Amino acid sequence: MVRIRVLVVDDHRIFAESLAAALAAEPDVEVAAAGSGPAALRSLERAATEGRRFDVLLVDADLGSTVPGARLPVQDGAEPGPPGPDGFVDGISLVAGVRTGQPSVRTVVLAEKDDPRRAALALQAGASGWVAKDCSLSRLLTVIRGVLRDETHLPPALLTGVLRELTAARKHRTESERLVESLTPREREVLRCMVAGLGRKAVAERLFLSPHTVRTHMQNVLGKLGVHSTLAAVALARRAGVGPVDLAGDVVERGGQLA
Repeated sequence: MVRIRVLVVDDHRIFAESLAAALAAEPDVEVAAAGSGPAALRSLERAATEGRRFDVLLVDADLGSTVPGARLPVQDGAEPGPPGPDGFVDGISLVAGVRTGQPSVRTVVLAEKDDPRRAALALQAGASGWVAKDCSLSRLLTVIRGVLRDETHLPPALLTGVLRELTAARKHRTESERLVESLTPREREVLRCMVAGLGRKAVAERLFLSPHTVRTHMQNVLGKLGVHSTLAAVALARRAGVGPVDLAGDVVERGGQLA
């Protein structure tokens, strides 16, 4: 019998262990549980090293929301960022990380309540489904088996809202791309440095410019993009598909001309 390997990720231990026990009662399901994003990543890495990769990840939509010092939610249209210096990983960031690191693993988000915007963000991050935590075990098993057939599962009541959110995101992306195209090649280089989280001094050193010149470029970037902060500029850049500079090599951009 081919067994489905499932990893439950939830920082509410009682829920995680109860769900894991219920799933483990199925003859074709093998299940483990993790209490945080970093713990889940370690479990995934260990399983891959042992040649026993997980098939499906069940991730709490509110993972880490009560952790002190948690990062701000993902900005509109921005891709989830990497774990912060304290190792914190929220649910959407975990989904995105798994999509990048282990694309064969399917992820399903478990939510306390329906939220079209967050469900759309989860799908954009790479999730294959969004399921209510109070759904039946049979429904959850249907979703688990469905995503392994490359199906996408959403509650019917969420479908219209999620489609509206995704359509709006595409519209924002098109507008963001237009604004980025208005930048000069040097300004786009500076923007990529901003996306990478580099400060003015670091940008100046990387691009062999004076800090004053970099400041002028950054002000021009904000003005042309119509935003008032670096954070907003980075969010818009990510919507437009602008990647960060490769800190180990040359400037990179998805779909761009510079490399």
